[in-house]
Amino acid sequence: MKVWLAEKDKEMRTAASAVLVLVSALFCLAGPAKAEPKALTLTMDELVTDEIIADIREWVNVPVVLEALRSRNEGAGQLNQSEIDRLDKQWRAETKNEDQPLITSVLANPLSSYLYRVQARSVGLLTEVFVMDRNGLNVGQSSVTSDYWQGDEAKFQKTVDVGPGTVFVDEPEFNDETATWRAQINLTIDDDSGNPVGAITVEVNLTELERRKLAGLGA
Repeated sequence: MKVWLAEKDKEMRTAASAVLVLVSALFCLAGPAKAEPKALTLTMDELVTDEIIADIREWVNVPVVLEALRSRNEGAGQLNQSEIDRLDKQWRAETKNEDQPLITSVLANPLSSYLYRVQARSVGLLTEVFVMDRNGLNVGQSSVTSDYWQGDEAKFQKTVDVGPGTVFVDEPEFNDETATWRAQINLTIDDDSGNPVGAITVEVNLTELERRKLAGLGA
């Protein structure tokens, strides 16, 4: 009798182990559960204020930004679409390769170094910063973007294509990886004569911005 019970117990434990292995495998295939978006308390108007726009303009209107745009615009001129597409295709391919001459040439320039420091100084408030020339191509950036050409996107079409002094704030999006709300603030960059020479995109961590504002810390 004891031998029979022991054998049944062994069979049950084996079956239970098999079930646990199956459940674990299914969980791994499904991946970790996504964080549920927690709604923001403040509105976009309360978060993205004139003060924040003014602050961005202050650190954008500096020689390292304007000189980089002047040099790129004069050197590249007005590229045709086939050349733009070729460069964008090269960039996208390089994001998946170890050899990255085009990406490296942008990330290693003084403007990218400056934008990286700006993002770092924000201590988590800014999650991405990049500057585009009048062709819509990246001139400098704080980190690697998925593409090189932004001319077919609202961040460029609703800034440079509109005219000088333009501000376009895109719709907030929830980032599953960090469980935070983010939004891109896009501004036309003008030269000393008031002519549009490019644009900048500043992605802001709205969740962190709201936390600071509610705590009375400002941006």
